[in-house]
Amino acid sequence: MITNNQIGYILIEENNGIYRGVALVTDFRGIPLDFRYTDPIKPTRIEQILYGGALDVYLKEELILSNLLDSIEVKPGVWICRNDSLLVPLRKLSKIPTLTLSVTSRPFLEQTGDVEPQPENGVFILQADAMGSPLRLRLSEEYSSEIDSVASFLVEVAKTMELSEPFSRIEKALKVIDDEQTN
Repeated sequence: MITNNQIGYILIEENNGIYRGVALVTDFRGIPLDFRYTDPIKPTRIEQILYGGALDVYLKEELILSNLLDSIEVKPGVWICRNDSLLVPLRKLSKIPTLTLSVTSRPFLEQTGDVEPQPENGVFILQADAMGSPLRLRLSEEYSSEIDSVASFLVEVAKTMELSEPFSRIEKALKVIDDEQTN
């Protein structure tokens, strides 16, 4: 169940062995209400050896994700992320609906608000607005029954903002942070 009108965006990335994360919470119009990021984390060679195959999970889930969620002061009604592997830990830590969202090249669905289940469990196509391409949503399988409330929420938000656009702002903000730290 979605408890408020704020939307949270989480991005955790790894480039060349350096990990970092960002959380942005906006209102229905896309206006930022809270923004947090982690400093870049570069595991040492000994950490890579000691953690082995669990290093990626440890850094992304236990270190970055939990710290971002703890630091956010404005709690969203839903979290949107780009990485399917974050759905379960994000839901577990935040205790609110979580999903991945991407724009599709599919033809428009018949009406705004139409939801089309896909063969893959937890995946749906949503026509969030009359003008935009349908969106591909993934909810963790055990919470796919929440699709109706999530879809209604996203349709409401799509009336005043483009749902995936905040990710481009996050990426630009990270670039500015990087530029400022190197100057």
